[in-house]
Amino acid sequence: MRVLVLHAHPVPESFNAALYRTVVESLGAAGHEVDACDLYAEGFDAVLSREERAGYHDLSGNTRPVAGYVERLQAAEALVLCFPVWNFGYPAILKGFFDRVFLPGVSFKLVDGKVRPNLWNIRRLVAVTSYGGTRWRALLMGDPPRKAVCRVLRAVCHPAARPLYLAHYDMNRATPQSRAAFLADVAQKIRRL
Repeated sequence: MRVLVLHAHPVPESFNAALYRTVVESLGAAGHEVDACDLYAEGFDAVLSREERAGYHDLSGNTRPVAGYVERLQAAEALVLCFPVWNFGYPAILKGFFDRVFLPGVSFKLVDGKVRPNLWNIRRLVAVTSYGGTRWRALLMGDPPRKAVCRVLRAVCHPAARPLYLAHYDMNRATPQSRAAFLADVAQKIRRL
């Protein structure tokens, strides 16, 4: 399977970077074709420009500024997101990726004024993430990142796409043992993708 892995953390020594490496290595070990995309390392510009927004619905040219990323997304059969939860949301660079790359004609199409999914090539959707707070705290806040992945992103993928959401909660009190156990769990579940 061709898998696009999006990584959104600026610190190469972070636990999230270790998760990203574990995902990429586990996918490769399982025989998948991996497109590893570290948004920070690639210098992805998360800012949607005035010109891009003005041409957002122009299907003949809206992908031009991000054509390479659109091609990578459209070539993938699975999408894996590796990101930390910051302020109960995505890091700005990942949100910017969705704003700039998940365009009309790419992730969705308008049919009689209604949004229809267009990423039928994505048959598997995975998020590997970490939260500073507890699962209980995330639930009290409505857990927006989980909903964004399992509902919003899933809605533009193939109808049979099954989301998998793997989260290490309470990183503020994580131990070497809890981090190691989560890395092992991620490796095992990713190899079965």
